[in-house]
Formats: sequence, C-alpha cells, structure tokens
Amino acid sequence: MSDTRYISFDLLEKFMEDTFVKLGTPKEQAEIIADVLIMSDKLGIDSHGVGRFKSIYVDRINAGILNPVTKIDIIKESPTTAILDANDGMGHVVSKRAMEIAIEKAKIYGMGMVTVKNSSHYGFAGYYPLMASKKGMIGITGTNARPSIAPTFGVENMLGTNPLTFAIPTDEEFDFLLDCATSTSQRGKIEKYDRENKPLPEGWVIDDEGNVRTDTKQVLIDLTKGKAALTPLGGFGEELAGYKGYGYATVVEILSSALHLGPFMKALTDIDENGNKKPYKLGHFFIAINIENFVEVDKFRKQTGDILRELRASKKAPGENRIYTAGEKEYLTYQYRKDKGVPMNDVLIKQINELNDKYNLGYNF
Repeated sequence: MSDTRYISFDLLEKFMEDTFVKLGTPKEQAEIIADVLIMSDKLGIDSHGVGRFKSIYVDRINAGILNPVTKIDIIKESPTTAILDANDGMGHVVSKRAMEIAIEKAKIYGMGMVTVKNSSHYGFAGYYPLMASKKGMIGITGTNARPSIAPTFGVENMLGTNPLTFAIPTDEEFDFLLDCATSTSQRGKIEKYDRENKPLPEGWVIDDEGNVRTDTKQVLIDLTKGKAALTPLGGFGEELAGYKGYGYATVVEILSSALHLGPFMKALTDIDENGNKKPYKLGHFFIAINIENFVEVDKFRKQTGDILRELRASKKAPGENRIYTAGEKEYLTYQYRKDKGVPMNDVLIKQINELNDKYNLGYNF
C-alpha cells in the first residue's frame, strides 16, 4: 500500500498502555493488554493488534460495556482445574492469569486447565499457549465470541469465530504455533480489508439467503444485524468439508461456556432484550500439559522439530519453492518487522492521532 508507514513496536506499545491508563486501567494491567496487542502486530497478525485497539477496546470502555479495571475472582478450584470470573473486565488480563495458573498446576500435577467466565475479547489467542511453550509445555486455548458463523446448511450467524489454538515447543528458533479461527476468515480480517478499501474474497461471507457477499463495508454492518454470516472453515455446505469447521467451532463453544455454565451463542451480543448496550460476557479455556510427565522435554523438542523439518523438506507443488509449518511465517514476519515496526495505513494513523489528541498524550506519529 502506498500510504503505509512503519511505527516502532515500543512507541505503539507505550501509546496503547498510556491510553488504557487514561481510561482508568491500572498501569500493571495496561502493560499486559498492550503487550498482547503489540505481540500480534510483531508476528504479522494484523487483524488482532493495533488495528482493533480503538474499535474493540477503547470504544467499548467508553460505551460502558467493558470494565477498564479487571477484578479476578476464583469461583472454583481443584489441584488441576479452576474457574475464574473476569467480572466484565479486560480479557487479556484475566487470560494471562488463567494460563499462569494452568502452568503452575501442570508443573505439579502434569496438566492444568482453567476456564474463564464473564470476560471480553482477549486479543491474539496465540499469546497464551506461547506462555506454556516457553516453559517447555504444550499450551492450548479457545474462546467463544459474538455470533458470526452459520452452521452447515444454515445461513444464520450462530457461533463465534471460536479459535482453537495450540503452541508446542520445538528445538528450532520458533515454536509450533497454530492459531486459527474455526471460520474461513474472521471479522478482524474483514475490518482490515475495509481499511484498505478492498472487496472480500468469494466464499468468506454469505447473506441470509445463502448468496456470496464481497461488499466489505456493508458486510461489517450486516454481520451485526444477522443479515450476513461467516462460512465455517472449509466453506459453505459439505463439498469442501465445511462441517469440520462447524464441528470444531461447536467444540470450542461448549468448552468455553458449558464448563462454567456461562452464556453462549446468541446470548453473546452487546444488546440486551430491551435494546440496551451490555457487556459481551465471553468465555475462554486454557490448558497446559507438562511434557516432562511423558518424556524428557529436550527429546520431545527434537522429535517435534524433526517432524516439522521433514514436512518442510517434502516434495513441493509445481511452481512452489517453499513449504511452511505453523509458526514459521510469524517468526519470519517478526524478523522483518523488528527493526522496521508495525505497518500502518492512513486510516490507522488517523485513529491513533485522534486518540492522542483526545487524551492529551503528547505522542508524535
């Protein structure tokens, strides 16, 4: 894009942190939120970083449906499990604590699982399993979200984009990281297309009569009105196995809600029965698995690395010169961006400048 500028990681992270503090977030919590957001941009997951800073977090705090101060209550706990209540606070803060608890339990008992209720959008899902993989463990997370995905043979948005995310330690410079929505695409990517004034690829979105939609700006409006829906991973119908994405999205919905009896599907909107704004009350789950309870972690890392290296060394399709494994592209993006910063177009720069002026932060972008 001709209007793209690069802004340093440190500058953007500090700007987001200072903005949250202005909104009433305690500094130590603001640091966590900003770290999760900037990590997404560092790894090239631009749909979940600074691009959503204003619309998903700042605007919701100002609308009164997101608590800038996160109070975490432990509702129930056992040696290997726990349920946390986020009290409509910031998803990043409670999620980091939840994975820390899961890791602490896995150190002692081999596995730990924590679920969270009454939470909010927790940003880049991969952040939390990577916490476990950096400790030599396998990390897993999932979250439900506002209705977006239509079930196979349906056209109504019922399930969230519901990522199912894994991080696994290897002996390479980067860990295996699979962070995918269970839809063909997700709202953050559509918002990115909107900022770039681009039409959507065919197959991402259908309307309530089953027609393909590519009109980006109107799709964003219609998704909130129930007049459009995302297709599940695999696409519309069964020909390309869309039922698989639909099934996995349902698994995440169940694990994110039924283990603490929280709201699910159509209850996860920001409008109550009287038409008033309300918190989303999302649910998440976090799992840590201690590899040392199975095999020596270094031997595990080596075998995992061997699997990934053999995949990358396999025969390429005609015209292709490289095969990637999950987490590799993110690592390469970080290597490229670490000295350049985050690519931002005029739309994003305008957004942060407006916030900069509104909260008298004194930054110069």
